[in-house]
Amino acid sequence: MIDLHRLAGFHLVATSGGYAKAVRAAPYPITQPALHQQVRKLEQEVGVTLLERIGKDTMQPTPAGARLLEFVTPFFRDLPRVVQTLRTGEFDGALSIHAESLLIRQLLPPWLAALRRKRPNAQLSLQELVRVDLELLRSGAADVLIAHLPEVPGDVATQRIAVVHGCLVLPKERAPKRGKPRLQELTDMPFLSYPPNTRHQALQLQALAMQAVVPSSTIALDTADAILGFVESGLGWSLVPSLDPEGPKGRRLAAYPWGSPRVTFPIVMAWRKDAPEHPLLDELIACAPQP
Repeated sequence: MIDLHRLAGFHLVATSGGYAKAVRAAPYPITQPALHQQVRKLEQEVGVTLLERIGKDTMQPTPAGARLLEFVTPFFRDLPRVVQTLRTGEFDGALSIHAESLLIRQLLPPWLAALRRKRPNAQLSLQELVRVDLELLRSGAADVLIAHLPEVPGDVATQRIAVVHGCLVLPKERAPKRGKPRLQELTDMPFLSYPPNTRHQALQLQALAMQAVVPSSTIALDTADAILGFVESGLGWSLVPSLDPEGPKGRRLAAYPWGSPRVTFPIVMAWRKDAPEHPLLDELIACAPQP
């Protein structure tokens, strides 16, 4: 039987990238010699070298170490949360959800209200997702991501819950009296984009390029809500997603469906396939909206 403390020491060094870094990252007092001893004894137990030095203070797993690290990471990642639920008696009481701002405002309220009716004592953590990063799931920082995923890797499970529609938005005073606006007539105003080097901005720029439109200037903003706020203030125009096929509503906002055929993107909830048993996650999936 492999000693759990030795596995923990190996995991700490392998994920930290070295012994000195592991000592600083350790949640308990430990010295470098003690970590060396744990890893050396573990290597003697399994009969292979697990870590190799690639720099003065840097270690990385060997191929055998990488295989062992892949196996033990879910256990050490999820153990603190499992222990906490055992201590509190809330075996299904906490869920961390990361979602894009548009979805937090328009999609989640009735969904989470339905979950709350079934689990009134549930502890829900809801955070705005500016950049879609599946490492949030893999690290355990999030239980669920709610977003558009152009590709779904093999270690992630998904359920489709909504569809968003591409829409052109501009200040109401710039809206034509009849028909749809011509993009070339808007280029004197700043184009309001998502942050540089994001998938959302790339889709916006691709759409503009297809229409041979080059804005005179660009203002980058983090979220769809921020973009809509700038549009309503008369500070620019943009292309944004909307759960409403006709576009977002606003007193000083004009919206038009975009694309022929319409541009749409599926929205999914995503979670780790190897996640530990989580009844609250099961409830969230069960009461998810149908697209």
